[in-house]
Amino acid sequence: MTEITIHPIGYITTPFKQKFGIPRQPNLANAKGVVTLSDAYSDINVFKGLSGYSHVWLLFQFSETIHAGWQATVKAPRLGGNAKLGVFASRSTHRPNGIGMSVVTYLGHNTKKGRLCLEVSGVDLLDNTPIIDIKPYIPYADAINGSHTPFDNAQGSAQPKNQYDVHYTPRATQQLAKCAMYQPDLPELIDAVLSQDPRPAYKKKKHTDNKRYGCQLYDWDIIWRVSGQIITVENIRLVASPDA
Repeated sequence: MTEITIHPIGYITTPFKQKFGIPRQPNLANAKGVVTLSDAYSDINVFKGLSGYSHVWLLFQFSETIHAGWQATVKAPRLGGNAKLGVFASRSTHRPNGIGMSVVTYLGHNTKKGRLCLEVSGVDLLDNTPIIDIKPYIPYADAINGSHTPFDNAQGSAQPKNQYDVHYTPRATQQLAKCAMYQPDLPELIDAVLSQDPRPAYKKKKHTDNKRYGCQLYDWDIIWRVSGQIITVENIRLVASPDA
Protein backbone atom coordinates (compact mmCIF):
# COMPACT_ATOMS: atom_id res chain seq x y z
CA MET A 1 0.00 0.00 0.00
CA THR A 2 1.13 3.55 -0.67
CA GLU A 3 2.49 5.25 2.42
CA ILE A 4 1.09 8.61 3.48
CA THR A 5 3.27 11.14 5.27
CA ILE A 6 1.53 13.55 7.62
CA HIS A 7 3.30 16.46 9.29
CA PRO A 8 1.88 18.27 12.35
CA ILE A 9 0.55 21.73 11.59
CA GLY A 10 1.21 22.76 15.18
CA TYR A 11 1.00 21.71 18.82
CA ILE A 12 -1.58 22.38 21.52
CA THR A 13 -0.90 23.67 25.02
CA THR A 14 -3.35 22.35 27.64
CA PRO A 15 -3.61 22.07 31.45
CA PHE A 16 -3.15 18.27 31.23
CA LYS A 17 0.49 17.38 31.79
CA GLN A 18 -0.15 13.62 32.17
CA LYS A 19 -2.71 11.19 30.79
CA PHE A 20 -4.28 10.44 34.17
CA GLY A 21 -7.04 12.96 34.80
CA ILE A 22 -7.77 13.90 31.20
CA PRO A 23 -11.55 13.77 30.50
CA ARG A 24 -12.45 10.78 28.34
CA GLN A 25 -14.22 12.96 25.79
CA PRO A 26 -14.14 16.66 24.84
CA ASN A 27 -16.36 19.25 26.57
CA LEU A 28 -16.72 17.28 29.82
CA ALA A 29 -14.56 19.99 31.41
CA ASN A 30 -14.12 23.60 30.40
CA ALA A 31 -10.37 23.15 29.94
CA LYS A 32 -8.74 25.74 27.70
CA GLY A 33 -6.10 25.07 25.08
CA VAL A 34 -3.98 27.03 22.62
CA VAL A 35 -2.93 25.58 19.26
CA THR A 36 0.29 27.24 18.10
CA LEU A 37 0.81 26.74 14.37
CA SER A 38 4.17 25.84 12.90
CA ASP A 39 5.96 28.48 10.84
CA ALA A 40 4.95 26.82 7.55
CA TYR A 41 1.27 27.42 8.34
CA SER A 42 1.50 30.66 10.31
CA ASP A 43 -0.36 32.74 7.74
CA ILE A 44 -3.35 34.65 9.14
CA ASN A 45 -5.30 33.78 5.98
CA VAL A 46 -5.63 30.13 7.10
CA PHE A 47 -8.30 31.30 9.57
CA LYS A 48 -10.17 33.60 7.18
CA GLY A 49 -13.91 33.04 7.75
CA LEU A 50 -13.48 30.87 10.84
CA SER A 51 -14.83 33.55 13.20
CA GLY A 52 -18.36 32.70 12.06
CA TYR A 53 -18.17 29.24 13.64
CA SER A 54 -18.76 28.35 17.28
CA HIS A 55 -16.82 25.05 17.25
CA VAL A 56 -13.99 23.37 15.39
CA TRP A 57 -12.70 19.85 14.99
CA LEU A 58 -9.13 19.17 16.03
CA LEU A 59 -7.50 16.16 14.41
CA PHE A 60 -4.43 15.04 16.30
CA GLN A 61 -2.00 12.22 16.90
CA PHE A 62 -1.93 10.11 20.06
CA SER A 63 1.77 10.83 20.32
CA GLU A 64 2.24 9.15 23.72
CA THR A 65 0.90 5.76 22.57
CA ILE A 66 1.64 5.65 18.81
CA HIS A 67 4.88 3.73 19.38
CA ALA A 68 3.06 0.96 21.28
CA GLY A 69 1.25 -0.08 18.11
CA TRP A 70 -2.39 -0.91 17.63
CA GLN A 71 -4.69 -3.66 18.91
CA ALA A 72 -7.65 -5.33 17.21
CA THR A 73 -9.66 -5.25 20.45
CA VAL A 74 -9.37 -2.82 23.34
CA LYS A 75 -10.71 -2.57 26.87
CA ALA A 76 -13.62 -0.15 26.98
CA PRO A 77 -13.98 2.10 30.07
CA ARG A 78 -17.72 2.40 29.39
CA LEU A 79 -17.99 -1.39 29.80
CA GLY A 80 -16.25 -1.43 33.18
CA GLY A 81 -12.67 -1.62 31.93
CA ASN A 82 -12.55 -5.40 31.41
CA ALA A 83 -14.89 -6.16 28.49
CA LYS A 84 -13.42 -5.51 25.04
CA LEU A 85 -14.59 -3.85 21.85
CA GLY A 86 -13.14 -3.81 18.38
CA VAL A 87 -10.75 -0.92 17.89
CA PHE A 88 -12.99 0.57 15.19
CA ALA A 89 -15.96 0.47 17.59
CA SER A 90 -14.06 2.55 20.14
CA ARG A 91 -12.23 5.83 20.65
CA SER A 92 -9.15 3.99 21.91
CA THR A 93 -5.71 5.58 21.61
CA HIS A 94 -4.26 2.28 20.31
CA ARG A 95 -5.20 2.72 16.65
CA PRO A 96 -3.48 1.74 13.40
CA ASN A 97 -2.53 5.35 12.62
CA GLY A 98 -2.93 6.85 16.09
CA ILE A 99 -5.31 9.58 14.91
CA GLY A 100 -7.83 11.18 17.26
CA MET A 101 -10.46 13.88 16.86
CA SER A 102 -12.12 16.28 19.26
CA VAL A 103 -14.77 18.92 18.73
CA VAL A 104 -13.99 21.99 20.84
CA THR A 105 -15.30 25.51 21.33
CA TYR A 106 -13.64 28.16 19.18
CA LEU A 107 -12.58 31.16 21.27
CA GLY A 108 -10.68 33.13 18.64
CA HIS A 109 -7.26 33.37 17.06
CA ASN A 110 -4.39 35.79 17.44
CA THR A 111 -0.66 36.19 17.06
CA LYS A 112 1.66 35.68 20.02
CA LYS A 113 5.40 36.30 19.72
CA GLY A 114 5.11 36.12 15.97
CA ARG A 115 3.28 32.75 16.00
CA LEU A 116 -0.31 32.24 14.90
CA CYS A 117 -2.47 30.76 17.68
CA LEU A 118 -5.96 29.27 17.90
CA GLU A 119 -7.67 29.46 21.29
CA VAL A 120 -10.22 26.78 22.20
CA SER A 121 -11.99 25.30 25.24
CA GLY A 122 -13.43 21.93 26.20
CA VAL A 123 -10.18 20.17 25.31
CA ASP A 124 -9.38 16.58 26.25
CA LEU A 125 -5.81 16.52 24.95
CA LEU A 126 -2.45 16.00 26.61
CA ASP A 127 -0.23 19.06 26.70
CA ASN A 128 1.98 19.37 23.58
CA THR A 129 -0.14 16.99 21.48
CA PRO A 130 0.62 17.28 17.74
CA ILE A 131 -2.30 18.75 15.76
CA ILE A 132 -2.59 17.47 12.21
CA ASP A 133 -5.65 19.38 10.98
CA ILE A 134 -8.36 21.87 11.98
CA LYS A 135 -11.85 21.86 10.46
CA PRO A 136 -14.99 23.88 11.21
CA TYR A 137 -17.84 22.08 12.99
CA ILE A 138 -20.95 22.16 10.80
CA PRO A 139 -24.13 21.32 12.79
CA TYR A 140 -26.34 20.07 9.95
CA ALA A 141 -23.68 17.58 8.84
CA ASP A 142 -21.90 16.77 12.12
CA ALA A 143 -24.91 16.52 14.48
CA ILE A 144 -27.07 13.69 13.16
CA ASN A 145 -30.67 13.59 14.37
CA GLY A 146 -31.72 10.12 15.48
CA SER A 147 -28.19 8.87 15.96
CA HIS A 148 -27.57 6.46 18.84
CA THR A 149 -24.88 4.43 20.59
CA PRO A 150 -24.95 1.14 22.52
CA PHE A 151 -24.50 3.17 25.72
CA ASP A 152 -27.60 5.35 25.44
CA ASN A 153 -29.73 5.50 28.57
CA ALA A 154 -33.49 5.67 28.73
CA GLN A 155 -33.41 9.39 27.97
CA GLY A 156 -31.36 8.79 24.83
CA SER A 157 -28.23 10.50 26.15
CA ALA A 158 -24.94 8.64 26.45
CA GLN A 159 -23.06 11.51 28.08
CA PRO A 160 -21.67 10.41 31.45
CA LYS A 161 -22.93 12.27 34.50
CA ASN A 162 -20.74 13.67 37.23
CA GLN A 163 -21.47 11.40 40.18
CA TYR A 164 -18.97 12.60 42.76
CA ASP A 165 -19.02 15.64 45.03
CA VAL A 166 -15.66 17.34 45.35
CA HIS A 167 -14.69 18.56 48.82
CA TYR A 168 -11.52 20.24 50.10
CA THR A 169 -9.71 19.96 53.39
CA PRO A 170 -9.08 23.31 55.14
CA ARG A 171 -5.46 23.11 54.04
CA ALA A 172 -6.39 22.46 50.40
CA THR A 173 -8.95 25.29 50.50
CA GLN A 174 -6.23 27.76 51.50
CA GLN A 175 -3.86 26.39 48.87
CA LEU A 176 -6.51 26.62 46.16
CA ALA A 177 -7.19 30.27 46.96
CA LYS A 178 -3.50 31.06 46.46
CA CYS A 179 -3.25 29.02 43.26
CA ALA A 180 -6.33 30.73 41.81
CA MET A 181 -4.53 34.07 42.00
CA TYR A 182 -2.18 32.77 39.29
CA GLN A 183 -4.56 30.41 37.46
CA PRO A 184 -8.16 31.65 37.86
CA ASP A 185 -9.76 28.68 36.11
CA LEU A 186 -8.03 26.09 38.31
CA PRO A 187 -10.89 25.68 40.87
CA GLU A 188 -13.48 25.04 38.16
CA LEU A 189 -11.13 22.66 36.35
CA ILE A 190 -10.37 20.61 39.47
CA ASP A 191 -14.09 20.22 40.21
CA ALA A 192 -14.88 19.21 36.62
CA VAL A 193 -12.07 16.67 36.35
CA LEU A 194 -12.48 15.03 39.75
CA SER A 195 -16.28 14.92 39.74
CA GLN A 196 -15.99 12.48 36.81
CA ASP A 197 -13.65 10.24 38.86
CA PRO A 198 -10.50 9.74 36.74
CA ARG A 199 -9.69 6.40 38.38
CA PRO A 200 -9.63 3.19 36.28
CA ALA A 201 -13.10 1.76 35.69
CA TYR A 202 -12.60 -1.26 37.95
CA LYS A 203 -11.75 1.05 40.86
CA LYS A 204 -15.09 2.83 40.61
CA LYS A 205 -16.90 -0.25 41.89
CA LYS A 206 -15.34 0.33 45.30
CA HIS A 207 -17.23 2.68 47.63
CA THR A 208 -14.13 3.23 49.73
CA ASP A 209 -10.64 3.40 48.27
CA ASN A 210 -7.76 3.82 50.69
CA LYS A 211 -5.33 4.84 47.97
CA ARG A 212 -4.24 8.46 47.63
CA TYR A 213 -4.32 9.68 44.01
CA GLY A 214 -2.65 12.59 42.27
CA CYS A 215 -3.06 14.29 38.92
CA GLN A 216 -1.26 17.29 37.49
CA LEU A 217 -3.23 20.28 36.20
CA TYR A 218 -1.12 23.13 34.87
CA ASP A 219 1.84 23.34 37.26
CA TRP A 220 0.07 21.88 40.29
CA ASP A 221 -0.23 18.37 41.67
CA ILE A 222 -3.74 17.72 42.99
CA ILE A 223 -3.73 15.06 45.73
CA TRP A 224 -7.08 13.42 46.58
CA ARG A 225 -8.91 10.45 48.06
CA VAL A 226 -12.28 8.78 47.45
CA SER A 227 -14.87 7.78 50.05
CA GLY A 228 -18.34 6.83 48.89
CA GLN A 229 -19.53 9.47 46.44
CA ILE A 230 -17.19 12.11 47.80
CA ILE A 231 -13.75 12.99 46.49
CA THR A 232 -11.70 15.00 48.95
CA VAL A 233 -8.77 17.12 47.82
CA GLU A 234 -6.11 16.96 50.52
CA ASN A 235 -3.20 18.87 49.04
CA ILE A 236 -2.38 21.18 46.12
CA ARG A 237 1.30 21.80 45.49
CA LEU A 238 3.58 23.16 42.81
CA VAL A 239 5.15 20.35 40.81
CA ALA A 240 8.63 21.89 40.95
CA SER A 241 8.37 22.58 44.68
CA PRO A 242 6.87 19.69 46.72
CA ASP A 243 6.99 21.80 49.88
CA ALA A 244 4.93 24.62 48.37
